Amino acid sequence: MSHAHSHHGHGAGGPLTVSAQATLHCLTGCIIGEVAGLMIGVGLGLAAWQTIALATVLSYLSGFTLGVLPVMRSRRADFLDALRIIWIGEAVSIGVMEIVMNWVDYEMGGMAAPSILTWMFWRGLVFAIPAGFLAAWPVNYWLIRRDLKACH
Repeated sequence: MSHAHSHHGHGAGGPLTVSAQATLHCLTGCIIGEVAGLMIGVGLGLAAWQTIALATVLSYLSGFTLGVLPVMRSRRADFLDALRIIWIGEAVSIGVMEIVMNWVDYEMGGMAAPSILTWMFWRGLVFAIPAGFLAAWPVNYWLIRRDLKACH
């Protein structure tokens, strides 16, 4: 039985809409970890690579949490079963988002900001967040079409 197609129903807007909604959901999880990691990294004056590592780890943690919990509820699955259902789609989607978001933020100078209270810090996120969405949307479309991403 296919996990992705059996539960999200393409009739609710078609594959482009479904993949956009899945990407927005994934982006929400990524943003929580990304912003927390960047705020901690910049606040502590960590090197860019340390800030990227921290933001990426926290993005995976928050992204997987937001992916697992709805599957546990909607499918009455325990944690490990829900993780088995979502892991590949979330890992790939979050990975693409993180690569693009961290690259854009780094290039915009957000990680080099002297403080999180400066425009320099937030400017990076203003550009990184939509870039992460645009990079991951076609990836999520592809994953959903091939039953590799569960919609939740």
